[in-house]
Amino acid sequence: MKLRTILDISPSTHKITYSDPVMFIGSCFAASIGRMCGNGHLPVMINPAGTVYNPVSVYNTLNTIIEGRKYTVDDLYDYKGTWISFNHYSDFSSATAEETLRKINIRIAESHNFLSGANYLFITFGTARIYRWKKNRNIVSNCHKIPADEFTREILTVDEITELWNKVLNILHSKYPNLKVVFTISPVRHWKDGAHGNQVSKSVLFLAVEELLKHPAVIGYFPAYEIVMDDLRDYRFYDDDMLHPSSAAINYIWEEFSRCWFDEKTITLWHEISKLSMAVSHILQAGSKEDLRKFAENMLTRIQSVEKKNPSINLESERKYFLDLL
Repeated sequence: MKLRTILDISPSTHKITYSDPVMFIGSCFAASIGRMCGNGHLPVMINPAGTVYNPVSVYNTLNTIIEGRKYTVDDLYDYKGTWISFNHYSDFSSATAEETLRKINIRIAESHNFLSGANYLFITFGTARIYRWKKNRNIVSNCHKIPADEFTREILTVDEITELWNKVLNILHSKYPNLKVVFTISPVRHWKDGAHGNQVSKSVLFLAVEELLKHPAVIGYFPAYEIVMDDLRDYRFYDDDMLHPSSAAINYIWEEFSRCWFDEKTITLWHEISKLSMAVSHILQAGSKEDLRKFAENMLTRIQSVEKKNPSINLESERKYFLDLL
């Protein structure tokens, strides 16, 4: 007797290895899976402009990266003494325009170079709702806690999303023919839209992605939304806000993701390296100096073994941490 609707996710014929740079752009789900990749030192770049949720904001981020565009002071807004970009996360904001521009333009240059050599691009849409700033009617990625009455809320149509995204997919396919694009829909519920509004928004995204899957640059879709909604159909798999997936849910999705996109060698190596990463972040319990020395020496031996088998992997920060324990 089956008590769960377990998804049967077919393994992809395209496999991500440690030689494949991967960019993740989109909602906080993209960040979660990207961080899991990074824990195992896979070559990844995550949300170069910060978390973005709607298809227009994701498009704007990606288009800026492709062009290698350079921001100027005209692209910023001075809000109560803080210079912000409506296309960027608040971490880029600063008390001076020069510092904000420095952080933004450095990141754009890094992202442009990374995308030029990337083999995979994972795009995660979170909502079809957009916010427009009333002063210029531009769609924003981040409202920066500016009062809500300075923005209007709209919902994109399927045609608006597909028309915009076919343009950028055409550019990607032309400039980076080896780049493989994968779409996902975030399982995070946007409760500000209400229960019905959230479902309408997600439905628009599903219909748009279904059309975009026909593009030759796109190699597939990963069912993150369906895993949470149809398999992990229980509130114990949600965080305290009852909207975001819990760590247990993210780990479960990660297992499905890695089985789909990694081969056995990559999975084995990821597990080995992620254990070293977790050991670095682990809070050490009080113990004898001898126990600490043995622990550090064991970790250094494992680092040496990994690097000997995989010369391209740099574990220098982990090595320094354990050397400092000796």
